[in-house]
Amino acid sequence: MLEDFEKTGTEAIEALRHIDNAAALEDFRIAYLGRKGRITIMLSLIGKLPPQERREGGQLANRIKTEVTAVFDALKEKLDAGQVRTEPLIDVTLPGKPIALGRSHVISQTVSELLEIFGRMGFGIAYGPEVEDEWHNFVALNIPPEHPARDPRDNFYLDDAMLLRSQTSTIQIRVMETTKPPIRVVAPGRVYRPDTVDATHMFMFHQLEALVVDEGISMVDLKSSINQFIHAFFGADTRWRFRPSFFPFTEPSCEVDILWVDKSGREDWMEIGGCGMVDPNVFDRVGIDSEKYTGWAFGFGIERLAMKKYGISDIRLLFENDLRFLRQF
Repeated sequence: MLEDFEKTGTEAIEALRHIDNAAALEDFRIAYLGRKGRITIMLSLIGKLPPQERREGGQLANRIKTEVTAVFDALKEKLDAGQVRTEPLIDVTLPGKPIALGRSHVISQTVSELLEIFGRMGFGIAYGPEVEDEWHNFVALNIPPEHPARDPRDNFYLDDAMLLRSQTSTIQIRVMETTKPPIRVVAPGRVYRPDTVDATHMFMFHQLEALVVDEGISMVDLKSSINQFIHAFFGADTRWRFRPSFFPFTEPSCEVDILWVDKSGREDWMEIGGCGMVDPNVFDRVGIDSEKYTGWAFGFGIERLAMKKYGISDIRLLFENDLRFLRQF
């Protein structure tokens, strides 16, 4: 029987050497050290030994139990320490970590506000491709081949006939090609021009075009619509002006300027876009009767609208992706 005691101890120590997780260690405890475990049973057999072997058997059994328990405890401590490192305890009573919520870029916020204002004014929304052909970007807009606006140095041509659109007026052409008057629509989107980058210019920017086509439309409708928009977007006290200009696709044509006041209090006029009555040649090219219908159109730079509204002094700040700046809006 003493040989069985030795065998039990050897097997227990060997089993512990192969345990590498808490679940297996618990199974070992039940099998060897539990109430019905092999070492517990071994200790209960001491009283059944012959009287002359009981002393030796008791010493052997207690030594085996002590050795196995010591190895068991050391392994348990090691596994517990490892578990603490890989699976930290979570105190559910502590405050949770705040979740940082994102927000729309200031340009996206401005576009949404513009569309909401013009939606209240009864305008629909139209979109078009950013890669355009010369027909929609120039020809249909009454811009002849010799016009400087078609110079390759002033556009991003992809080949001889395709380019990145230089204005969202291309969407107006597409709307008039597919829709019969009356038409009342705004068209937001990105446009591309190889301008020299400075505080008010960028080679890619956003425009919002508007187009109204119906019988009896006049400059009075254009001016009253722009006035209503400016006061809704900037406030009733905002000062603005028409300045005579020229565009091939409108006649007469005007620039729209907003009075700009910088942080130092200095006032200056900032152009936000152009407008005018749609040239009859444009109507003729898209199949609208220019004797029956008239219309007006404008194109505003969305970045400049945002700069005026939020007091941003440099357009480049809108594209640098500096969160310290963008989180203000």
